[in-house]
Amino acid sequence: MDTQTFSIAILDMYDDEANVGMAAIKDIISSFEEFSYEVFDVRNKHEFPGFDFDIYIFSGGPGDPLKWENDWTPKFYNFIDILWKYNLSNPHPKPAFFICHSFQMMCHHFGLGALTKRKSTSFGLYPIHLTKAGRQDPIFGKLSDPFYGADSRNYQFIRPAFDRFEAMGASILAMEKKRPHILLERAVMAVRFSNAWVGAQFHPEADPKGMLHLMLKTPKGKIIRELKGDEKFDQIIEDLRDPTTLERTYQTLLPAFLKECITHTKTVEAIS
Repeated sequence: MDTQTFSIAILDMYDDEANVGMAAIKDIISSFEEFSYEVFDVRNKHEFPGFDFDIYIFSGGPGDPLKWENDWTPKFYNFIDILWKYNLSNPHPKPAFFICHSFQMMCHHFGLGALTKRKSTSFGLYPIHLTKAGRQDPIFGKLSDPFYGADSRNYQFIRPAFDRFEAMGASILAMEKKRPHILLERAVMAVRFSNAWVGAQFHPEADPKGMLHLMLKTPKGKIIRELKGDEKFDQIIEDLRDPTTLERTYQTLLPAFLKECITHTKTVEAIS
């Protein structure tokens, strides 16, 4: 019996900047025989997929998520609005996952809270805490509490507008690590926008091996060492080599999202 194939549109938000995120997303998808994918270079080539794909994955990327660029930003939000309206009126909504930069743009677009620049760059592996909704979520609920996530951002989604969350039917799934000794607001690290759409402000696709190569073998690693200092840099390397931290998140989160897409589709077909 032939395996059913689901098509995935990967929206590349990296603006042609060198990264390990895109390769990691492709590797995770390729580990399943049920999926095929096509990549669309949104910010550099202004490419957008059609609405005939089964699943959409939006990558992270560099720069200011609040910046309006006339060549692609309005097209991006128009694409989101059309896909969102399709899901609202269709009994078989199309799943989507949003990562870091695209997640921040989504939270801003839907008015879910404040999006501000951080006082300093967040980079490394950090504990992330699940909320009650996160522990009950079909995807995030497969993680431990807390779990570790790879963070790389200059901006942050904070001060959630709970009335807007309630109106949308959205929920907060995870929060930034607890820092009682620091008088700074905790960022929202994951949101379920709807039954079919979910996103994270960290990088669930981050592959420990790929990040180790980035840190130890590329010029960006030297930049990070200079930025964070030797002690912090060495701690990041130690954390990346610990199989109980990032490896678990990498093996769990996006694969769980893809498995949920398969399960949902088969359930719908059985009912139809």
